[in-house]
Amino acid sequence: MPVGAVVPELLAALRGPGCAVLAAPPGTGKTTLVPLLLAAEPGGTVLVAEPRRMAARAAARRMAWLLGERVGESVGFTVRGERRVSARTVVEVVTTGVLLQRLQRDQELPGVGTVMLDECHERHLDADTAMAFLLDVRALLRPELRLVAASATTDTAAWAALLGGPVVEAAGILHPVAVRWAPPPRPVWPPHGMRVDPALLDHVAATVRRALRDGEGDVLCFLPGVGEIARVAGMLGAPDGAEVLHLHGRAPAEVQDAALRPSERRRVLLATSVAESSLTVPGVRVVVDAGLAREPRMDHARGLGALTTVRVSRAAAEQRAGRAGREAPGTVYRCWTEADHARLPRRPAPEIVQADLTGFALQAACWGDPGATGLGLLDAPPPGALAAARATLRDLGAADGSGRVLPRGRRLALLGLHPRLARALLDAAPLIGPVRAAEVTALLSEEPPASYGRDLAAAWRAARRGGDPYAGRWRAEAQRLRGALEPAPPAAGGAGRGDDAAAGLVAALAFPERVARRRAASADGEYLMAGGTAAQAGEGFGGAEWIAVAVADRAATATEARVRLAAVVDEDTARLAAGGLLTAYEEVRWARGDVVARRVERLGAVELSAAPLRSPDPQAVRAALLDGLRAEGTGLLRWSREARETRQRLAFLHRVRGEPWPDVSEQALLARAEEWLGPELSRARRRADLGRVEAGGALPRLLPWATGEAARFAELAPERLEVPTGSRVRLDYGGEQPVLAVKLQELFGLTETPRVAGVPVLIHLLSPAGRPAAVTADLASFWREGYRAVRAELRGRYPRHPWPEDPSTATATRRTNTRRA
Repeated sequence: MPVGAVVPELLAALRGPGCAVLAAPPGTGKTTLVPLLLAAEPGGTVLVAEPRRMAARAAARRMAWLLGERVGESVGFTVRGERRVSARTVVEVVTTGVLLQRLQRDQELPGVGTVMLDECHERHLDADTAMAFLLDVRALLRPELRLVAASATTDTAAWAALLGGPVVEAAGILHPVAVRWAPPPRPVWPPHGMRVDPALLDHVAATVRRALRDGEGDVLCFLPGVGEIARVAGMLGAPDGAEVLHLHGRAPAEVQDAALRPSERRRVLLATSVAESSLTVPGVRVVVDAGLAREPRMDHARGLGALTTVRVSRAAAEQRAGRAGREAPGTVYRCWTEADHARLPRRPAPEIVQADLTGFALQAACWGDPGATGLGLLDAPPPGALAAARATLRDLGAADGSGRVLPRGRRLALLGLHPRLARALLDAAPLIGPVRAAEVTALLSEEPPASYGRDLAAAWRAARRGGDPYAGRWRAEAQRLRGALEPAPPAAGGAGRGDDAAAGLVAALAFPERVARRRAASADGEYLMAGGTAAQAGEGFGGAEWIAVAVADRAATATEARVRLAAVVDEDTARLAAGGLLTAYEEVRWARGDVVARRVERLGAVELSAAPLRSPDPQAVRAALLDGLRAEGTGLLRWSREARETRQRLAFLHRVRGEPWPDVSEQALLARAEEWLGPELSRARRRADLGRVEAGGALPRLLPWATGEAARFAELAPERLEVPTGSRVRLDYGGEQPVLAVKLQELFGLTETPRVAGVPVLIHLLSPAGRPAAVTADLASFWREGYRAVRAELRGRYPRHPWPEDPSTATATRRTNTRRA
């Protein structure tokens, strides 16, 4: 194998610095030959960590075959729920999750001389965490422990810097691979959540048929998940007599073995990303790539973590294409355009920056570094995501307020489950018995097939009677979890709970913020989860008042989640499981246009009960009224004519004089509402009381009393202005300048335009009938130039009123001319 040429260089590096990065393309013997050669060196056993169970089993079987042995002799493996080793074992292949468990149980890894982390380029969170822990072990406990980071790509500089060792690079023997761009004939919807456009799957199936017709050898088709594999398999049937195999982590061991053995019959292998680099599939000459993958995502705002469908990176696309050129020249059909390919991300994002970090936070806390600040990680965990994870650990009773692990947290960490599921298992076992607790938890640890339905209790029954591969894995995991509970706690009243109630209890304990209550008057299965997210459950739960949502997802453009797996519960179960979210308080707020005062009990965002408060806290009522004013404006108050005019006068002075005269705009009045409405707010209890508050009586509180200027309010902005006849005429301050509307004859003899606060008033000169005759801000100019035209027009219409030649010297009057005899 090509990697053999660089093994001497690798061994030299391990004898020197003790760490090295091995860069070797798939198919060079990196996974199967190197561990055997390392085991031939003195110093202890070799532990090989793979990111997936299927890869761990396959690597062990391949190495045992190379030695002419059975698995479990010189080469063995350990994955969750299955262990095949013996006293003779010198190479053990484990998953990275199993490696983390061993490190937590015994940091020194007694008997292990070399640890090789395979496929580290995939940047799985467990692998990154395990490497950080191993670096700590080398630095503090076992400097002789040798570490190898093995990657199928040459992008290894960051790993070399982290390990402090050299990069040993093996050249691959890759035959030419022709790229054929094969986009769908019509546009398809981009993936969102777990949904893939059926039209794309139709096109993939058609492309597989084309590949079978045009090429030779086996066809390896990459699809994002098990569901898509099943649908494409159904479309293909038995194409041209070829055998169709499903290659994914959930496939039975015998199917996985068959896929990894040469076959005389032509095959179509429908695979997930598991076949990108960690497995060698013989006989493949053609790859059909749908261009999609599944990655974990965490919606921290809604507490929803799930897999989502994404476009592959260019690095992953190259890995997939390389499968066609392992043994001979091959062809890859990419179901997208060359232009789309250029827009793909260069490499997949590290899992640590986008996944749920609760498990990572627990691992770090158990390691003694709750903040993960001292760990040797290529990428630091996002602060917000880590804070959310640590808060979850506190809620689970796994860590204290500072993030330090508690004894309960250590037990949760050693169960080999997500901390939420571990909590559900431990807390449900005393209530429903260890067997049922283990069985339901096993259902939640690997989501059941869609054919089992969305009701968790019904899926439980289907798994019990099922003979499919999922049911077999479920039974094995349930047995493992049952054993992890030893000594088994006695069930307290467990017999009183039926299977439906037991399933709901476990789901609610695992995801307390997802217990959900049906929204009132909802006829289409809409629920509100305790975490605050709306969830669409659809049919299948009989209109139950409460459900516990185990699996949900949310499309990027959707406001509510879609329930994929849930169980019916009652309110007592919801209260028990989500007790940490239970609150009771007095609520006084502005809602629906008035003050609402209630005593409320809530389970997170879900309201359980409410009763009116007879004597609410006056300060809370005052705050609610202020909220109402801010929401609806000062129009809630009573504004008489005098109040509106006072506000206009104040606005005028603020505009022309500035400080200390107050701003009485709507925004300013609302900002200072407590200051000028204080006594009235103290007496008010509801909206109607605000409607009785006379704003004009409260506004003077805003006057500048402290400076003494308030006493000049009537002088600077008088309500009325005296004219030559002695009449006191009301001023209108509603415009840019004050307006004096007065009959023309009452201003005879006045030559200077009156001023208010230094601003000339705008005079509306009225006819004897009170109609506008002229407008002027310069009275002297009007008498000289404008009066003559007004006099000519109105004298004949109003002959009984005086129209002197020179109004500037005439006597002002409110009366008509004296009648002649």
